[in-house]
Amino acid sequence: MGISALGTGSSILTQDLLDQLKAADEQAQIQPLDLEIANQNDKLAEYNVIDANMTNLYDAIGELKTPALFDERQVSVDGSSVEVTADPNSDVQEFTLDVTQLATKEISESGSYSATTDTIASADGTLTLDVGDQSFDIDYTDSMTLDDLKNAINDVAGDAVNATIVKVGDSDYRLFLNSVDMGSNQDISITDNDGNLSGTQLTDDMTTVQDGVDAEFTFNGESITRSSNNVDDLIVGYDITLKSLGTSEVSVTQNRDNIMDKIDSFVEKYNATISELASATKNSTEAEERGIFSNESSMRSLQASLRDMIDNVGGSVGTIYDYGFDIDKDGKLSVDKDVLNERIDENPANVEAFFSGGDFENADGTTTTVEGIFVEMDANVESYTRYNGLLDNFKDYLNDSISALEDSKLRAQERLDAKYLTMQQQFAAYDAMIADFNNQSSAFQQMIDSTTTSDQ
Repeated sequence: MGISALGTGSSILTQDLLDQLKAADEQAQIQPLDLEIANQNDKLAEYNVIDANMTNLYDAIGELKTPALFDERQVSVDGSSVEVTADPNSDVQEFTLDVTQLATKEISESGSYSATTDTIASADGTLTLDVGDQSFDIDYTDSMTLDDLKNAINDVAGDAVNATIVKVGDSDYRLFLNSVDMGSNQDISITDNDGNLSGTQLTDDMTTVQDGVDAEFTFNGESITRSSNNVDDLIVGYDITLKSLGTSEVSVTQNRDNIMDKIDSFVEKYNATISELASATKNSTEAEERGIFSNESSMRSLQASLRDMIDNVGGSVGTIYDYGFDIDKDGKLSVDKDVLNERIDENPANVEAFFSGGDFENADGTTTTVEGIFVEMDANVESYTRYNGLLDNFKDYLNDSISALEDSKLRAQERLDAKYLTMQQQFAAYDAMIADFNNQSSAFQQMIDSTTTSDQ
C-alpha cells in the first residue's frame, strides 16, 4: 500500500482516523462472524472425533455379530511329539497321541562311478525306473553321463523321486534316489530293458540306504498307521503333524481368547464413544465447562440412543446384563468375564445365538429364533454412521453453516471496504476544502497584517 497523504491539509481528517473508524466497524460487524466461524469449526473438529469413535464402535460390533467368531478353535498340545491345527467349527475334544514310529522316505544309492562324467551305457537303450507303484521309462545313449542320467530322472520322474549325485570319496561318485513320498510302498528299482548299461551300478549294485516305512501312532490307545507324518484324515478339520517319538496330550477348545479380545474391544470402543459424547454435551452454568454440543439435540439424542441400546437388546430371551455386562452411573460399560465364561460353559449354542442370532433354547425346551444382540446393535449404530445417516447429515449441517457464515463475512467485509473507500474519497475532498480555506485565511491575515503595518 502506498503512503497516504490524507490529512495533510487539515491535520484532522487523517488516514489514521479512517483506519480507527474502520477497525471499530470490523470489530462490531466482522469479529462476531469470525468468532462464530471458529465456533462452528470447533464443532466440526469435535464431530470428527465422535464420528471416528462411532466408526470404531461399529467395527467392533461387526466383529462380534458374526457366528463364525464362535466357530474358531484353539489347540493346546502338552508334549512335543505332534503339532495340531483345527479348522473352524471342528470337533471340541481332548485326546492322546502316542507316536511310536515316524514315516520315512525310501532312499537308494547306485554303485560307484569314478566321475560324474562317466558314461553309463555302451549303446542306446531304455531303462525303467520303478518308484512304488509308478513306472517311468527313460531313454539312454552311449554318450549319456552319470550327470545326464541324474537330470533325465529329475525331468521325467521328478514328481515321484529326487535324483542327486554324492561324492562319497576320492573317485567315488554315487547316484542317490530319494522318494518324494513317505511310507512302506515307495520301493525304488531300475531295470535295464536293452542290456546296454555299462556295469551293474544302476541295477544289481543299487542298494537301499533307508527303507520307507509308515508312521505308527495311537489315538486314545487305538493303533493307527499312515504313510505320511502329515495326517489330515484322522478327524475332520484336524491337521496333525507327527514330529518325534513320544506322547502328547491335545486339547481342542473354542477359541475363548479371541472372543474375549473382541468383547474387550467392544467395551473399550463403547466407553470411548460414551465418554466423548458426555464431554461434548455436558451442561453447565460455567461457559468453560459447558460442552460444545450442549445445545445440539442430535448429539444428545445419539448419547441417549447408545445408552438405551444396551438396555433394550436381547428381546424376549434375556438382557446383556445376564452375561456379565454392567453399566455404572457414568454410563461406562464393563464385563465380568467369569460370568460370561460360565454362561458359555453352560450352553455355548445359546450364547452364540444370543450374541449373533439363531435358535435360542428356552428353559422349557422350546426354542426362540433371535436376531442377536450384536446384530441389533449393528443396525442401531449404522443408522448414525452410514452414508447419508444422522451423523453424515449433521456434518453437512455444520459445513453448510460454516459456508454461510464465510459468505456473510465476505459480503460484510466488501460492504465495509466499499464504505471506507467512499469515506476516504470524501475525507480527501473535505481535506482539500479545509486546506483551501486555510490558505485563504492565511492570505487574508497577511493582508490585515500588511495594512496594520502601513498605518503605523
